[in-house]
Amino acid sequence: MIPKKKPNVMSKINHNETVYDCDCEVSADEFTHIGPMKNGGEHIARRSVGYFQGAVEYLMRDKLALILILILLFIVLGSVFIPMLSSYSFREQHLEHVNAGMFYTAPDGHHHLFGTDSLGRDLFVRIWEGGRISLSIAFAAVLINCLIGILYGGISGYFGGRLDNILMRVIDIINGIPYLLIIILLMTIMKRGIATIIIAYAAVGWCGMARLVRGQILQLKEQEFVICAQTMGASASRILLKHMIPNILSLIIVNLTLAIPGAIFTEAYLSFIGLGVPIPMASWGTLANDGIVNFQRYAFQLLLPAFFISITMLSFNLLGDKLRDAFDPKLRR
Repeated sequence: MIPKKKPNVMSKINHNETVYDCDCEVSADEFTHIGPMKNGGEHIARRSVGYFQGAVEYLMRDKLALILILILLFIVLGSVFIPMLSSYSFREQHLEHVNAGMFYTAPDGHHHLFGTDSLGRDLFVRIWEGGRISLSIAFAAVLINCLIGILYGGISGYFGGRLDNILMRVIDIINGIPYLLIIILLMTIMKRGIATIIIAYAAVGWCGMARLVRGQILQLKEQEFVICAQTMGASASRILLKHMIPNILSLIIVNLTLAIPGAIFTEAYLSFIGLGVPIPMASWGTLANDGIVNFQRYAFQLLLPAFFISITMLSFNLLGDKLRDAFDPKLRR
């Protein structure tokens, strides 16, 4: 609606002040209906997207994030399928091809893309077999840590009070001892193997996740939707699992991504000092331990597993930073 004519306005001067007054009343007849805007002014300029959908679209627009995802997919899929499809076994020895260099082709027709080790075993297959073992240990240990940390931190933060104080003091005691020392002690007591490494790392690796979840739960339990659920008689387990945990799922995913490199490094370190998987199993740490013996003459035997450890840890760390940015609505604007 627009006015047909402008009402008369006169000014009065009163004690150096200007007062605007109208000498007539405005009626509905003085306005003309012009109808809806024809240029689409009522159209919603931005489509509505969900929280996780917006995060995925943000990652898809980031070239570095896509490169990191492709690198990790290549490493994971290669670790799964290459040992299965290769004509060599990671245990198979060719004593006539000991310490062969990279891209080596033997007179009998055997091809060794990454060369062979001191026992004539194909390093290409052992690298990917080592990736399978290292990534399996890392994923399993981090998943267990995540589950324990979510339950422990959720219970501590939701109930609070004396229970929270006791549970947090337990974490302080565990954090007071270097976690590598605890893992090494457990590895010397228990039988060597993949399950032992997972249990040893999971015994102390959940503390960081528990602290993170507890801090978020302390903030969420004062929100209106939690108070409404409590008023309606919802149980503590339902409130935690159905209302609180989904609201901090993005932080959990980011922390999970950043924890995987730490687990890979821990496994590699334990295998490097001889407390990892038993022979003849090959993890990246075991291969690095074998390669350092011949490093001065055959440097590639150490550099190859070191490269795969480094590129995997770097990719997970950078992807974790990208996920943190993607799940932050302020940075997505």
